[in-house]
Amino acid sequence: MKLSDFDFDLPEALIATRPVRPRPAARLLVASRDTIADRHVADLPEILRPGDLLVINTTKVIPARLTGQRARATAQGLVHAKVEITLTEPQPDGSWRALAKPLRKLAAGEEIVFAGGLRAEVAARGVEDVVLRFNLSGPEFDAALDVAGEMPLPPYIAGRRAADAQDREDYQTVFAREAGAVAAPTASLHFDDALLEQLRAMGVGFAEVTLHVGAGTFLPVKVDDVRDHRMHAEWGQITPEAAATIMAARARGGRIIPVGTTALRLIETAATGPGAIAAWTGKTDIFIPPGFRFRIADGLMTNFHLPKSTLLMLVSALMGRARIMEIYAHAIAQRYRFFSYGDASLLLPE
Repeated sequence: MKLSDFDFDLPEALIATRPVRPRPAARLLVASRDTIADRHVADLPEILRPGDLLVINTTKVIPARLTGQRARATAQGLVHAKVEITLTEPQPDGSWRALAKPLRKLAAGEEIVFAGGLRAEVAARGVEDVVLRFNLSGPEFDAALDVAGEMPLPPYIAGRRAADAQDREDYQTVFAREAGAVAAPTASLHFDDALLEQLRAMGVGFAEVTLHVGAGTFLPVKVDDVRDHRMHAEWGQITPEAAATIMAARARGGRIIPVGTTALRLIETAATGPGAIAAWTGKTDIFIPPGFRFRIADGLMTNFHLPKSTLLMLVSALMGRARIMEIYAHAIAQRYRFFSYGDASLLLPE
């Protein structure tokens, strides 16, 4: 499989920079192997069946994008320079890995000063990122980060406009609880409390899992043969209760439908056999290209993904590459909105 097999032309006008309101007003393309229907997320109670189980990701996006100042002594005196930081992963010792711009001008031992009383020392600088040691930890760090940070909008939005106060709400799911993600599980952004209650009332179940989405989700595939691609690792957890809920739904004949590729990647990581899953905690770097044998997921609710991305490969694995290209051609022709703040699809391969 070549990377070019997963390319398509997307009109720039279809890249959404704001979500629709209310959340369930987003459009929903419902596709099986041979049918496509144009609906809305609000129609899910008419589309899903009693006994179906939606697997949702309870990760919470942190305001991981920071702008600070570093000071360096020179012959001309103290020189201040702007530094842009995006936190990517906490380390066991309390430090953080982070992307930095400009990276090459940072040196180990330098201090970066942010708003809210937050400061960081550059503990180490690598080829692609830095390790930062902050002056605060625990709740004090969280409070200062909330003051100093901005929501880490993906590049295709951040390149068109700056993050603002509205993104604090828009780029967070209504069931976000476990802080740690630096990107949102975007298919879940289409749900509000009223829709969740409607679905529960009609007999749709929910299993809550956590996968902290990392900045690596936006990294491009750099190999021509996609089988050579290596995924970034992300921390996730499936509790014994969540695993039991999934197994019980399957035993009753319900369909297991993850909401978002993050939830799908996590449950397939934790699968112990066809139709079987157990509690799991750790880091997953699972890559799901065409040819992958799904053991838990019966479908997927997801947004529309970037050309040549691992997520486009994942939906191609679920539906078939040729079928996905037909679905995406339909979405473009019908002017669906793409990417994180865009519309959704419900993919049902049976």
